[in-house]
Amino acid sequence: MELRAAEVALWLLPGVGVSMAVPVRMTLTGKSFVGGKMDIPMAANLSASSRVVQDMHGCPRLSTGRCHVVLLHSWANLPHRMLPLIMSKFLDSTLQKALRGLLCPAMDVVLDLVNAKFATMMYTIPIGNAGMLRYALLNAPVVREAFIQLELKAILCSRDGEEVAQPSVLPPLTSLPPKREAATQLILAASFLSAELSIMQAFFGLNITNGMVLGLLPLVTTMLGALIPEISSMLPPSQPVVIEMRETQPPLVTITPEKSTVHLFSTAEFWASSPGSAPGSLFVLDVHSELGVRFAVAEERLQFSLTLHSLSHVAVVNSSIGAFNVLPLRGVLADIIHVAYVPSVNRALRGGVPLPPLLGTPYQRVELRQIQDGLVLDVPVVEP
Repeated sequence: MELRAAEVALWLLPGVGVSMAVPVRMTLTGKSFVGGKMDIPMAANLSASSRVVQDMHGCPRLSTGRCHVVLLHSWANLPHRMLPLIMSKFLDSTLQKALRGLLCPAMDVVLDLVNAKFATMMYTIPIGNAGMLRYALLNAPVVREAFIQLELKAILCSRDGEEVAQPSVLPPLTSLPPKREAATQLILAASFLSAELSIMQAFFGLNITNGMVLGLLPLVTTMLGALIPEISSMLPPSQPVVIEMRETQPPLVTITPEKSTVHLFSTAEFWASSPGSAPGSLFVLDVHSELGVRFAVAEERLQFSLTLHSLSHVAVVNSSIGAFNVLPLRGVLADIIHVAYVPSVNRALRGGVPLPPLLGTPYQRVELRQIQDGLVLDVPVVEP
């Protein structure tokens, strides 16, 4: 049997699934009943439909539906006198039945291949050493006239295996920009990105020491005393200071069409020691930093790049050296966070956020757009 490749016509059935039509050209070869070689070229139309459903594991799946084969014509390389009309009709009837049993199972094989690609969307993906991520359907697939809508939930687990709670609210479809032709549109909610950062924040901590921040004032007690005279008498003279930066609350990502911001909620604890004694805590500051974020896609992951915009809140929450006005320290602290802490956070985020596989479509030439409370990725379909 010789089967020639054909173009497949594919269209969506709103509310149902996918329909396809395949023109088939094939030749059956064998021996004739009078001896010698016999060829039977034939042409047929194969039409099939399948439903797009959600399986028990939360994975989209194409389920087998209707399959119909219509034999258009066939002919044998035999003289007409050797194949009378009644035999020709019998041959067509036999071929009609045989073709359905031959071609419809082949469509099942095609669906199995597509379903295997759907399954890859649901694989568990490591997020460096911070935890694991798995995508699953939030709701059943919705088939529309021009696209299939899949609402995915991201199941995030910390490195201890604990699932990270997150809201499952997506930006409304009415707020989405027009989809590019021949492209897959992926929408990432700002709440999802916040949850991603929350499992990475364990790696944000940093101890900032003297000499780490080049070009700034030395991190020594004398510098603190000069900035805050009311505590100068309480400080050991000319001793190195260590600033311990730690995150106290989950980061928050906010996105509008105009800008994207990452909010970090930290403590900055200042440590120093007298000669021959162990380091002691001088004071602890509560710090709310607002950082601009630029998004990019590389190696199938969403990448973050943060820059400090401002310190929107700095307050003393604990002090072993008495009360003082924190305002004179605010500018120096902003410089230190900008030069030392933010680059450290960027290094912790270097692995990026794994994006869901798109049935083999690579994340190339992705167009990123910001909407209210979300990020839109238009991924062009790459011709094979």
